Amino acid sequence: MSEVQLVKVLGSVFEHSPWVPRKAARFRPFLSLEDLHKKMVEAVKSATPKEQLNLILSHPNLGAKSNMSNLSKGEQNSAGIDHLSLKDYKRFLIANHDYMNKFGFPFIMAVKGRTKDEIYEAMMERLQNSKSNELKRALEEIYQIALFRLQEMIIITEEV
Repeated sequence: MSEVQLVKVLGSVFEHSPWVPRKAARFRPFLSLEDLHKKMVEAVKSATPKEQLNLILSHPNLGAKSNMSNLSKGEQNSAGIDHLSLKDYKRFLIANHDYMNKFGFPFIMAVKGRTKDEIYEAMMERLQNSKSNELKRALEEIYQIALFRLQEMIIITEEV
């Protein structure tokens, strides 16, 4: 697969950041899905702090209705965040605002398998963290989101 094809297929794995599979392309061939993920994570880890921050900033606020990829919409939908009551929507809006004011980037969490209440509680807990810890945590969450996305995109079959 050429670099152009790789970026076309995997460009959405890291939210609005096709530069990640482009950088990872130099590590081809990939031995497995896990190896592909590992190489994409290495591409992010070797990126500049500005590139890493831009990756974090490319993610939407949880519960927001705009600037969201189709993959993010599906992930938030699975956690029930897209159908919040007015009360819950306001809680998320205030929490997102507080988080953004403290850290300068959106709260990021791999929401697959989580409930809206678990997500909100995690946001409240993480508001107590330092900025450097939250930068690291945001990237770890992004790596997990990317793995979930790869697992959904790439179906590996085993012969019996």
